[in-house]
Amino acid sequence: MDSRTDHLVRKLRLRHLELLVALSETASMRGAAARLHLSQPALSKMLGEVEAGFDARLFERSHQGMQPNALGIGVVHRARSVLHELERATEEVEALRRGAVALLRLGAPSVTASVPAAVAALRRKMPGAMVQIREGRVHELIQRLLVGELDCVFGAVTPELLASDVIPRLKPVLMLEDELCVLTAGAAPRTGKRRLRWADLQDAAWMAPPRDTLVRQAFMTAFLNEGVPPPVPVIEVMSSVTIGSLLRADPALLCAVRREHAADEVARGGVRRVDVAPPVPLPSFGLFIRKGDLPDLPIVLAFADALRGVARAH
Repeated sequence: MDSRTDHLVRKLRLRHLELLVALSETASMRGAAARLHLSQPALSKMLGEVEAGFDARLFERSHQGMQPNALGIGVVHRARSVLHELERATEEVEALRRGAVALLRLGAPSVTASVPAAVAALRRKMPGAMVQIREGRVHELIQRLLVGELDCVFGAVTPELLASDVIPRLKPVLMLEDELCVLTAGAAPRTGKRRLRWADLQDAAWMAPPRDTLVRQAFMTAFLNEGVPPPVPVIEVMSSVTIGSLLRADPALLCAVRREHAADEVARGGVRRVDVAPPVPLPSFGLFIRKGDLPDLPIVLAFADALRGVARAH
């Protein structure tokens, strides 16, 4: 630890870090004071202590209120991470007191067959493991990972994620390939050919997600590559729950989904995959952790091994 960091450790308290986060989120001394139950003069003094410790101005006043400047943004991010690490330590100690051998905080999409299977495999290998699953969009989950709310995130490597500035701050633990799949609750279409092609299904009654999704774009590309116009879905829907219900209610429907979604629906029963050529790849799924100086958590590595086993089984 260098002398400047040693000075900060001796001078600053966790309350100072809470102030930085509260001030960045409320954008006013009044809002931060109300959140921390302190007076505005007390907060002004604390902010002065923090800025003196870093020997830099961290917040600027504007018509929008108190806003962190370029230096402050970085300090606030680190302060939030420290507080989340402390929260993790509290949760982990409490879990261990209740008899758990380890705690995994996992971010994942709401529809995935791999995660439930891998969690079950992890629990068979480590019966005392506790798992907290937080569901959501991959970009939101990655942000929660970066501030220390999650230990790892399983999600699709979308173009938006690749174009963002967070990729250099992530470490991929494992990658799984993905592809476009077709589901139906009825009999698989027959054409007299040895294998169905996308062009053979142009006139089918299709269900697909909206145009701005990767699955819909891959669906359209599959037909364009065959030299035929993409069909217009008779049902456009995003909800996985609604998709499953509609498939089982109308056996005439075909539906385009990710492999993860397909495996989940098939496992629930009453739905089958339709084999269509050629395969249409989708962005891979990855298990990500934060890059940093800390060693990888053993339970994260154990979960990654469980995911690999599930992938091999599929």
